[in-house]
Order: sequence, then C-alpha cells, then structure tokens
Amino acid sequence: MTSKNTICLWYDGDAVDAANFYADTFPDSAVQAIHRAPGDYPDGKEGDVLTVEFTVAGIPCIGLNGGPHFKHSEAFSFMISTDDQAETDRLWNAIVGNGGQESECGWCKDRWGLSWQIAPRALTAAVFGPDPAAAKRAFDAMMTMRKIDIATIERAVLGRE
Repeated sequence: MTSKNTICLWYDGDAVDAANFYADTFPDSAVQAIHRAPGDYPDGKEGDVLTVEFTVAGIPCIGLNGGPHFKHSEAFSFMISTDDQAETDRLWNAIVGNGGQESECGWCKDRWGLSWQIAPRALTAAVFGPDPAAAKRAFDAMMTMRKIDIATIERAVLGRE
C-alpha cells in the first residue's frame, strides 16, 4: 500500500473472499496483494492469509483475518454514489443477493456484515437541493424505501407523490 491512510477491515478468515467480491462488484476496485503470516498468531498459523490489500471504488483497504473477536457494525459504512437506477439496482442486488441483508433508506449489509449505502446522486441532489419543500418531500419518500427508487424521488420533488 502506498496510501498514507488505508481503511483496515476485520474479517474472520475470509478477507480474500470479501476482497474478491468487492473487486468483482464495484468499479475502480481491485485486489492488489495477498500476504501470508510469517509465523503463528492467535487465530492462525504460519502461511495462512493474514492480510489482503484491495481497493473499493478507489478507496485503499486492507482486509485483516483477525478472527471472530470483532464484528462490523453500522458505525462504519461505505457510501457508494450511483448515476442511475440500473447502477443502483446492480450494486444493491449484488450485495443483498449474495448473502447480504436489506435495511432502510438505501442501506444494506454484505454477507460479512459490512454496511453499504447505495445512494443515487439524484437522491442526494433532491434531499439537499435549494427548495426546502421539495427536499422534505424527497426525504419523506426516501424514509419509506429500502433500495432507493429514483423515479419515486423525482416525482416527490415535483410534488407528484
């Protein structure tokens, strides 16, 4: 890793699987390196995969196979901005359809428990737009959704929902 700041994500032995999934799912993502432990450690043996260097949507990450001691929580998430409904659907369905779990307002978890917000740019523009009434309608519409439906957000902005 050459980045000064790298996100370290804890896994229970399946960091390579997670990194490969992210690389296959998100644009500008890749697995750069797999590092094996030079000696035994509390949750593994010499030669086991200890860390995986990868990027997720251009963000440098390291997956640490640290064992079952720590779990992901909603306190950390990746927010992925999408350009259209097709991209929103593809990413949402990839995460949820591969052992993940739906949540509210564009949030979901992958099968490793990592939280993602799949956020269409149209939603962000609507909720933080210059018209407070339109922003409130868009926000209220979002609050009823799991996966974000851009057409519904756009109708809410126009007052048609």
